[in-house]
Amino acid sequence: MAAFPFLIEAVDGGARTGILRTARGDIRTPAFMPVGTAGAVKALTMDQVRASGADIILGNTVHLMLRPGAERVALLGGLHRFAGWDRPILTDSGGFQVMSLATLTRISEEAAVFASPEDGSRHVLSPERSVHIQADLLGSDIVMQLDECVAWPASETRAADALRLSARWGARGKAVFGERDTQALFGIQQGSTFEALRRESSERLIETGYDGYAIGGLAVGEGHQAMCEALDYAPSFLPADRPRYLMGVGKPVDLVEAVARGVDMFDCVLPTRSGRHGQAWTWEGPVNLKSARFAEDQTPLDAAIDCPASRDYSRAYLHHLVKSREILAQVMLSWHNLAFYQTVMAAMREAIAGGRFAAFRAAFHARLRGSDDDE
Repeated sequence: MAAFPFLIEAVDGGARTGILRTARGDIRTPAFMPVGTAGAVKALTMDQVRASGADIILGNTVHLMLRPGAERVALLGGLHRFAGWDRPILTDSGGFQVMSLATLTRISEEAAVFASPEDGSRHVLSPERSVHIQADLLGSDIVMQLDECVAWPASETRAADALRLSARWGARGKAVFGERDTQALFGIQQGSTFEALRRESSERLIETGYDGYAIGGLAVGEGHQAMCEALDYAPSFLPADRPRYLMGVGKPVDLVEAVARGVDMFDCVLPTRSGRHGQAWTWEGPVNLKSARFAEDQTPLDAAIDCPASRDYSRAYLHHLVKSREILAQVMLSWHNLAFYQTVMAAMREAIAGGRFAAFRAAFHARLRGSDDDE
């Protein structure tokens, strides 16, 4: 039996809405998880993150083990207490970060060995160590298996080797994780853009058995269309009665299209990264607040969103903050973007529950302007 009950309340085409019940609270799905890589969602307080509508945030094993150190976080009461977040936390195992440090990394059957980008110090991350850090030191609610994430494009042989190593690592992680009542372990499907490999990966994951299943190795450069083509089959290979988590995705259009294909959970740095660079996300697509056309625009970003940054300040003022390089600009746009993403997720949940997801999806695409958000 899975650690956390997953109640699917409605299905509309391929889209589903429901609740993942955890020991620290319910996660409404489809869910977007703000990324708090090092224990903080960039530019925002946890109160702002809560107010945006987020049920869960994400932390990262590699970054936290490097600084301040996983043992130190444990000494200080675990990641929830350390960061001031009392709702669920999912921790990424570090597989993607190991890939991004590829020139500094050596992968073997036993573990990933890498050099810290901070000071060059050598670190060993094994499947067992990753689970121990996440579950026992950080105290995360949802633990991810350590996987090998390959860059795109990858040959079929390279992708096959990585998924098989990931499956073996996952089984080792599961062995040390065991059975827990208040924490869940998710396996990660790999296989790049090869359908047969995605199927094989899923079969290996199901044989081991996990509380939930992630789709990894996408949003690594393949583009929106190729990602959607992979999602036409990848989610269907995973158990329908467990949550499906698409890692590292994405733009709002990516979220809508992935939900249409049966995905339940997402994370991405985009809302806050965009906010730090003067970009706001809206129903009509991304808006560049650096543009002079907003210098005298007295309208808010979105008066219908219950967020002060979205509702209470003019685009002219936000443009001024961005052009003046005020720190407040990064706070306001990150806050708005996160609130907008949560608004999109809530709208999808409502549409699925009402049997109107196809209409929502069509209207969403109709409102997008330009090509930046709709590849």
